[in-house]
Amino acid sequence: MKFNLALTAACTVLLFNQTGLAAVSAPPFYGDPPDEHHPWGVHDGNRPQPKVVTPGTFSSEAQPGKPPSDAVVLFNGTDLSNWRLDKKEGPAKWLVRDGVMQVVPKAGTIRTREEFADCQLHIEWAEPKDIQGSSQGRGNSGLFLMGMCEIQVLDSYNNVTYADGHAAALYGVNPPIANALRPPGEFQVYDIVFRRPVYKQGQVVDPGYVTVFVNGVLAQDHTPLEGTGGHKKRSKPVPFPEKGPLVLQDHGNPVRFRNIWYRPLPLRASEGGTDGCLTAEATMAKRKQIAANIRQDADRLTDPANPAPQLLRLLESLAYDRDEATVEKVTRMTSAYVQGVKQLPADQVGAKKDEVKQVKSALDYLEKAKALPPGFGPQAEIESLVKAQHWDKKS
Repeated sequence: MKFNLALTAACTVLLFNQTGLAAVSAPPFYGDPPDEHHPWGVHDGNRPQPKVVTPGTFSSEAQPGKPPSDAVVLFNGTDLSNWRLDKKEGPAKWLVRDGVMQVVPKAGTIRTREEFADCQLHIEWAEPKDIQGSSQGRGNSGLFLMGMCEIQVLDSYNNVTYADGHAAALYGVNPPIANALRPPGEFQVYDIVFRRPVYKQGQVVDPGYVTVFVNGVLAQDHTPLEGTGGHKKRSKPVPFPEKGPLVLQDHGNPVRFRNIWYRPLPLRASEGGTDGCLTAEATMAKRKQIAANIRQDADRLTDPANPAPQLLRLLESLAYDRDEATVEKVTRMTSAYVQGVKQLPADQVGAKKDEVKQVKSALDYLEKAKALPPGFGPQAEIESLVKAQHWDKKS
């Protein structure tokens, strides 16, 4: 059953930005209604629109790409002002030259001054072209997400080492599913999606995950973190802090890095986000909030000469929360609306056909969704009006 809970384009309304609802200029809201674990309906016109992000550009060997418009740049190729020593206070002492920063052996591991958590991270790195050594002694470095779990940096091109120590390994936990490295001297591109573990009352709610693409090839596929990882010892799940730095390791090899940026990610349902399958408690709280915001918006549409927009908006709120005061209000408004249409001169009633049928469709939808009290009186009144005008007949 199709149902236009949103107003027609002619009656488009804008919700307040602070409500967290979308600016409604939406397609008809006709999908399944909110339920016990989903605060939004299917195809919900009130659901916030995705933010607009201008894409960046891809890198070439000679030139780093441009980050997307909402990225936070951690290294722009000119200085280390966003970085410091990791274990003690002091400026980062790595070399910056020709748009890259390079490990200075024994200068120390460095970290970002800024701390963050769940993110999309982009970082490019390169080994010396004439690299020497083998296994873990071949261009070793690493990046530590939140300073805790390591994604390995290593020249794995034609280099055999233990599987969970290759480039793009979640070090000590999970090997990459593919070795997609270019030859040493060329820049390698890591694109990482990171989700930290979530604990509540000492119990793990979400173990956290990492996804890694190496030069566009999937290397870690939503891999559970299983703790922090580490050298020689089995990792054990542990809580993570709310935020942490990105750490780049000085392992004694002159690895180069460039084009480092991240995009913060929205909260998951387990952290209080409102997308996905929520707990019944969180869902109901969000539904009540959405309904209250819609009713606030409906107040702005008050117009005794044109009551339908406000009535439709109030009816829409009932799909989220059957508030008794709103039920009483729409009962009065619907009855008054029907009487007003009946009192129109015969030559003006026809102009109300689409509007009346829209109100009827709203009531039919809410009845099916069990959002109206049983035997809701105004529904019978409007059905009687539709039949009296033969608007229920297909032309």
